[in-house]
Amino acid sequence: SIIRRQRQELKLLIAELKDRDKELNDMVEVHERHIQAWEDDRQKILTLAERCSVLTNELNERNAVIKSLTKKLKLLESQHNDSKITLESTQQKFKELTQKVTDSSVHCQALEEKNQSLHCSVLELSAKTGQLQAREQELLSMLQMKDKALVETTDQITEVTSKFKTLESALRTAKFDEFSCSREHQDLKVTLNDVMCQVNKMKDILSEKMKESSKNQEEISHLKQENGCLRSELILAVEEAQRKDQLFQFAKSKQVRIEKELSSLRQVCVKQQRDLHFLHVNFDSSQDSRQ
Repeated sequence: SIIRRQRQELKLLIAELKDRDKELNDMVEVHERHIQAWEDDRQKILTLAERCSVLTNELNERNAVIKSLTKKLKLLESQHNDSKITLESTQQKFKELTQKVTDSSVHCQALEEKNQSLHCSVLELSAKTGQLQAREQELLSMLQMKDKALVETTDQITEVTSKFKTLESALRTAKFDEFSCSREHQDLKVTLNDVMCQVNKMKDILSEKMKESSKNQEEISHLKQENGCLRSELILAVEEAQRKDQLFQFAKSKQVRIEKELSSLRQVCVKQQRDLHFLHVNFDSSQDSRQ
């Protein structure tokens, strides 16, 4: 009975040992599976660490690119402000030049009107000068006629001197006529001198008017030249403003492109930060599970 009991106990021990062996085998398999999973997790962690280092390098490069683009953006903003200031000054200069051209046109028109009035005055003085010259010709013709009459009277006097004794009364009459003719001749000479003085005065006035007209013509030509220069300067200012506006549009389009690129880079950075955070979380969870 003892041997049976011992055999029974041995059978129970053997069964228990088999159960423990089976449990140990199961634990070894589980442990091997855990070791394999840990190795897989280790390989994943290594690859994730490499990827994390690569992503960190890319992130540093992207940060450097973002810094350089930020500097470029600040520079473009300063250039944009300078372009705005330059454009405002150019517009102010354009307004001033336009006002100056308008004033010059008004002044030129006033001078042209004054020149027209002076031209009319010159024409009137020329007409008066022609009338005075006609009057002078008439007086000269009358004087010539009086000279002819005086010559005829002198001839008569020479004829009468031979008949002095017989024609004393006729001589007295002839002397009286000669005196009246000489007096009329003197009066005509005085009138002619007055007319010549008036003609000279009119000529002086006409010469002054002509000088003034020539001065006005020179001033008009000078103003026309100045107006042409101002127009050319205005055209150059307009072209410069257009070029600056084009540069401003180019800078604006470049700024828009840079802003788009910055926004895309920000989105990429946000995505990379999310991925990096996810990797950190996975790494922490894997460390916790490994522990």
